[in-house]
Amino acid sequence: MAYAYWKNQKHEDYASFDLFFRKNPFHGEFTVFAGLEEAIKHISNFKFSKDEVDYLRDEMPECDPEFFDWLATVDCSQIKVLAVSEGTIVFPMIPLMHLEGPIGVVQMLETTLLTLVNYASLMVTNAARHRLAVGPSKSLFEFGLRRAQGVDGGVSASRYAYMGGFDGTSNVLAGKLFGIPTKGTQAHSFVSSYLSEKDLKFKTLTKVDGIQVDFWEIVQESKAQLKFQDGNKGELVAFASYAISFPKSFVALIDTYDTLKSGVPNFLIVALALHKCGYKAGGVRLDSGDLAYLSKETRKMFEKVATEQNIPEFAKFSIVASNDINEQTLLSLNQQGHEINAFGVGTNLVTCQAQPALGCVYKLVQVNNEPRIKISQEVSKITIPGNKRVFRIWGNQKYPIIDLMIEDQEKAPLPGKRILCLHPFDQKKARFCHPNSS
Repeated sequence: MAYAYWKNQKHEDYASFDLFFRKNPFHGEFTVFAGLEEAIKHISNFKFSKDEVDYLRDEMPECDPEFFDWLATVDCSQIKVLAVSEGTIVFPMIPLMHLEGPIGVVQMLETTLLTLVNYASLMVTNAARHRLAVGPSKSLFEFGLRRAQGVDGGVSASRYAYMGGFDGTSNVLAGKLFGIPTKGTQAHSFVSSYLSEKDLKFKTLTKVDGIQVDFWEIVQESKAQLKFQDGNKGELVAFASYAISFPKSFVALIDTYDTLKSGVPNFLIVALALHKCGYKAGGVRLDSGDLAYLSKETRKMFEKVATEQNIPEFAKFSIVASNDINEQTLLSLNQQGHEINAFGVGTNLVTCQAQPALGCVYKLVQVNNEPRIKISQEVSKITIPGNKRVFRIWGNQKYPIIDLMIEDQEKAPLPGKRILCLHPFDQKKARFCHPNSS
């Protein structure tokens, strides 16, 4: 298209494009706009290197050689960008980004801008829906890197999950790049790699008071004290090894063998041993089974030991749940009742499994001060022509009631003055609104 514009000497025509979406994702009522920072970086750095121009020249031998000389000079110095603030709640048909400039340049930005905004906005919206489902009191961690669509997708997912209300990520690279708190526990492979005491090569732990002790010996004492005899020994050794490595943040994955008969007892044994050394264990992670039931039974075991050993904080150990968590799982757990403090959400979050694409579009709305429209038999695909301004109207109850689009040259709505708001495609939908005057 850029060549056709150039060939017909239209590439300098002053054009306006709107980037927007037509329908909220996940059958929901809102979308969160994201990706603006990356979009602005792309626009700011947009140009063709010599190697890129040479490649295009080889790929397009039928084009006039002077076109490639023009490409080598292209940048976005004449581009004007208007945008909604990143992180804003937005709705269908409202321009998220409005770009103006030479049509030959603005047109070439289309695909990259859609790529940067589509997934980012979908991902943040998905994360926000998970946060709404779980409520403000629970922690949410993004665990999806290994299931994401490539490394780039994984890093983006971590970034935008955090923007959407998650508390941290297991993605260390994302933590480094964006300052996101990182969290993680051991894997089942770590637990199952231990079979017996002979696998515990290092048994020494430095207590909080600085004294070095044989931690495995204290673990055995704690086991006898709690009278837990049926747990898997390899699992107990694995937990002890992990506690020696991370005495200040010990969290155990407890479902490798049997959650209630082995995992929870072995965790409590090691937690008691750490307590004797002046440390406080963090909690456990459940990765399979009936999460509501297992969390409640686990909490009962914590409370029982807390009472018997007179260690009240044992009753408050954190319970983390993973295992294909999604928005519906969170809502179901809330209905059932559970004792889970935090959730690790992976596949269903980062792949946006419930809806894999938002469907943003980038449409021409004006050329040389003349509005342009796309007509379609599908009403939803008809574009709203011309440059526009958007106002979020707030009512007297101090909450937003409608987003109003007006032509660029129209007068802005005035506080306290009644305005008639019309749906662009449905004449039956019309409302009078009174913008808040305060």
